[in-house]
Amino acid sequence: MPDRNIEFGKFGARGVKGYEAVARQLDKLAGFIATPVSVRRGLMARLHYLTRSDHARAAAREAGLTVTDRTVKAWLDGKRAPSRRNLARIEEAYRTVRRKNVARYLLGRLNREGRGTRVEFHPLNQSQVSRPHQRVVAYRVLNVRHWDAVVRAWADSDDDALDRAWFDDITIELGSDYGAYEYVTNIGFAA
Repeated sequence: MPDRNIEFGKFGARGVKGYEAVARQLDKLAGFIATPVSVRRGLMARLHYLTRSDHARAAAREAGLTVTDRTVKAWLDGKRAPSRRNLARIEEAYRTVRRKNVARYLLGRLNREGRGTRVEFHPLNQSQVSRPHQRVVAYRVLNVRHWDAVVRAWADSDDDALDRAWFDDITIELGSDYGAYEYVTNIGFAA
C-alpha cells in the first residue's frame, strides 16, 4: 500500500482528505455561532465573544483582529459597520479563539480517561469509477485513545500538523490497508 495517493480522483473517485473531515467534525463539536457574520445578530455575537474580557480581547488581537478598541465600540454601538475585509478578520479571529477555548474540553471528552472514542471511517465514493478500476474499501471502525496531537493541530489551525497527526498516527492503526483511508467521504465520532 503506498503511503500517499499521488493522483487521487484520476478515475473518478470522490472524497476529502481524512484530516479535513476530522477538522469539520471537530468544528461541529466546537459549537460555532450559526448566524453568519454578515448578519447583524451574528456580528454582535462574535464581537461580544471576542471582547467580553481582557483575555478575550488579547486572544482576538493575537488571532488577527487588530482594529482599535474605539472601532470595535463603534461597531458594537451600531455607529459603523465593518468592511468585508474586517468581517472576514472577525470571523477568522472568532473561529481561532473559539477553537483554543474549547480544545481542552474536547480533548478530555475524546480521550475519556484513556478509554478513547469510537471513530467511523466512511470510505471514498467510487460510484463514478468504472468497474475494472474500483477496489473494495470497506466501512471501518476504530477506537482512538490519544487525541492530543490531533486536537492541538486543529486548535492551532495547522493543516500540515493535523494531516500528519491524523494519517500517520491514527489512520495507520487500521492495518495494512490504511492508505485506502487517506481520502474518505466522512469521518464520524462524537464527544
